[in-house]
Amino acid sequence: MTWLDSSEVITAIGHFLAEDIGRGDITTSATVAGDVRGVGRFLAKEYLVICGLNIAEAVFLHLDPDLPEIETAFADGDEIEEGTIFGSLKGYADVLLTGERVALNLLQRMSGVATLTRQYVRAVEGTNAAIVDTRKTTPGLRLLEKYAVTVGGGKNHRMGLDDGVLIKDNHITLAGGVTEAVAAAKQKTGHLHKIEVEIMNWAQLREAIEAGADIVMLDNQTPEEAAKLVEMARSLNPNVLIEASGGMDLDRVRSFAEAGVDLISVGRLTHSARAVDISFKIQTI
Repeated sequence: MTWLDSSEVITAIGHFLAEDIGRGDITTSATVAGDVRGVGRFLAKEYLVICGLNIAEAVFLHLDPDLPEIETAFADGDEIEEGTIFGSLKGYADVLLTGERVALNLLQRMSGVATLTRQYVRAVEGTNAAIVDTRKTTPGLRLLEKYAVTVGGGKNHRMGLDDGVLIKDNHITLAGGVTEAVAAAKQKTGHLHKIEVEIMNWAQLREAIEAGADIVMLDNQTPEEAAKLVEMARSLNPNVLIEASGGMDLDRVRSFAEAGVDLISVGRLTHSARAVDISFKIQTI
C-alpha cells in the first residue's frame, strides 16, 4: 500500500525508535561487539494472518540503511501456522537487537488486527455485507491498523474526521434534528461528500432518507429490528446504503449480515484486537 511509504509512517517509526532507544541501547553496547553479524528469524508462535513485514523491515532500515531486505516466501495476507519461520534478516547483530522490540510490536499488532478481521470476514461469507473498521484506533497507529484491516479482508470506513460526513446523535441534538443536520451538511460540504446519518428508530430512518442521506447507520439494534429497518429503508430508497453498528461480536455478526445490511462496522477490529505471538531469534553468522 502506498500508505506505508508515506512520510507520516516513516516519521512515526523514527519516533517509536527514539522512544525505545532513548540515549542508547546500553545492554547491547555493553555485551555485543559492533562488528558481529547475525541473522534474525521471525517465528509464528500461533496461527496468524501476517501483516507488516515491510514495516518491520523499515524499522531496521531506519537504524542501518544498508541492511538487505527481509527474506521471506510470504506476503501480507497469507495465513501462517504455528511453528512457521516466515522471514529472516541478516545484518549487524547490534542493529538487529536494538530494532527488535519496535519491529515486533508493530508486526504483532498489525498481524493481530489482520487476523481478527479475517475471522469477521469469514463469519459473513456468502452474504452481501462488508466488514468495515471505525475510528477507534490506537493514536499514532491509524494508518497501520487500517491497512491491516484491508489485509484481513475488511474495508476502511473514514480515515479521519476530514474524510466524510457522519452525523451522529450529538450532531442531531446540537443541529436541532435529523432534517436540520442533513440540510446543513449538504449546504456546507462539497458534492463529492456522501452523508451518513446514525439513526435509532423508524422515525429517524424515514427522516434521514427523506432529507437525502446517502447512508444510514442502524446503531445498537437487534438483528430482528435491523431486518425490519432494512426493509423499510429499501422501500423509501432502494439505493441507500445501510450500515449496522454497535457491539458486533463474532457470535452475532452473521445475523446482521443476513438481515440485509450492506456494511457492518466493527470497532473491536482495532480497539480490541490481541497482538499475536511472534518471536525474533538472532544467531551469529
